[in-house]
Amino acid sequence: MLLNYVLLAGFILICDRLSKFLVMNRMIEGESIPIIPSFLYLTYVRNQGAAFGFLQGQVIFLSAIAVVCLLFILTQWKKIMERGPFVRWGVVISLVGAIGNLIDRLRWGAVIDFVDVIIFPPIFNIADVAIVFGVALLFWEVLVNDRKAS
Repeated sequence: MLLNYVLLAGFILICDRLSKFLVMNRMIEGESIPIIPSFLYLTYVRNQGAAFGFLQGQVIFLSAIAVVCLLFILTQWKKIMERGPFVRWGVVISLVGAIGNLIDRLRWGAVIDFVDVIIFPPIFNIADVAIVFGVALLFWEVLVNDRKAS
């Protein structure tokens, strides 16, 4: 079972790192390439804050929060693995997303973002999608499955 988590985490991390590498090496910062005009663009930006530009320039603080969360998850790993599949997968997927963005902050002092959906203001990346999807699984567990147990 652990192998399944490692394989998915590795796949997500490779996709995140490779996509950011390609964006950084084939685009200039601020460049925007239409994929589906008036809807979806690849727009290369460096985000020195958190989601929606919150805490701009607080790279050390945001990195420290990520490291503390990662250490907490690692210390609670056995308890997490005893929970249901939505919790296990949610934590793993969110964890790998946090690692992807932490690597950016430590290496470049900013997170590399490039997915630009015109109807959704923030530009984001694959690691961000992993974090949101993982947290959604955790919410699903709390909102749906925990109610069944009550």
